[in-house]
Amino acid sequence: MNKQISAFKNMTRLLTNRTLKRNQLTRTRYARETVPMKSFHAAVLGIAVLVGCNRTDTKPTEQTTQFQLVKQPNRAVSLVEARKGFKTKLPPNRSAKEQVPEPPPELFRTVRYDSPVGKLAAYLSVDPNDGKKHPAIIWLTGGDCNSIGDVWTDAPASNDQTAAAFRKAGIMMMNPALRGGNDNPGVKEGFLGEVDDVLAAADFLAKQAFVDPSRIYLGGHSTGGTLVLLVAECSDRFRAVFSFGPVGRVAGYGPEYLPFDTTSARELELRDPIRWLHAIKSPVFVVEGENSPGNVNALREMEQASSNPQVRFLAVSGAEHFSILTRRPSSSPGSWSPTMGRRPIWRSRRRN
Repeated sequence: MNKQISAFKNMTRLLTNRTLKRNQLTRTRYARETVPMKSFHAAVLGIAVLVGCNRTDTKPTEQTTQFQLVKQPNRAVSLVEARKGFKTKLPPNRSAKEQVPEPPPELFRTVRYDSPVGKLAAYLSVDPNDGKKHPAIIWLTGGDCNSIGDVWTDAPASNDQTAAAFRKAGIMMMNPALRGGNDNPGVKEGFLGEVDDVLAAADFLAKQAFVDPSRIYLGGHSTGGTLVLLVAECSDRFRAVFSFGPVGRVAGYGPEYLPFDTTSARELELRDPIRWLHAIKSPVFVVEGENSPGNVNALREMEQASSNPQVRFLAVSGAEHFSILTRRPSSSPGSWSPTMGRRPIWRSRRRN
């Protein structure tokens, strides 16, 4: 338990060392309030170690330097309500099916969880058989976040996608493949039906005898970071959500990630996290490096658009879109405390 608490402390300290003030900041103020960086200690990678399946992530979306005003939807309408009855238009699925690689049995087992489109594959930590209820995290990769692959081979610190820090700390992990990924049923919808798959994965994870259902976290990077924001806008079931390097509007992604009619304003609106930040009801941390390549302008645009106190935004100096995953901010006097008005989130148990 001490290892678990320590890991979540470091994870949360990474995300919340300094929070920028909302809706009043100029570009100059942003530059003044971003957090300096230093290298991680080798034993503490925190939450920033996952992404991908031994493959190259998608290139960060190019962002303009001038923010554009975003017409916000009726704040009385949630994303869940807006999605009701909507049918996305998708082209025929021509993607080749890829088998899910078998993981080392001492680390993970391959499971199938029920989703609205059928049984989907996932990697799940093995039961430690210690009789305890452990915290757990669902992680969504960057790039093709619908698919899973090698998350157990050691990787260099410059692009560590192994999740070794979580495993070594005794934190349970679930890496779900989503509709249309690997050999799963369904077709990729690009940030729409995948939201339901992630929630179905959480239902499966909460039923595991060795998992504490009140301490299930959600995290993702790049495209996965964008998707976890949309999940947070649809559900408050997670203890906290960590989004690294997302975008606020998905139109900037390449066509391989947008398998729908991108000329339809409604199709895009229901996939744009910036439009639904008001619907978030549980703690969410949005993090990106200031350096290029990256989506820091998207982070700043979302911060300006949001007045929701549940959402924290952190632009980190000295880091970029990928190095943000293996570095942490240095401590500084007066830094924001990650208590959310309660005990630190790595110890808190949600009360139903």
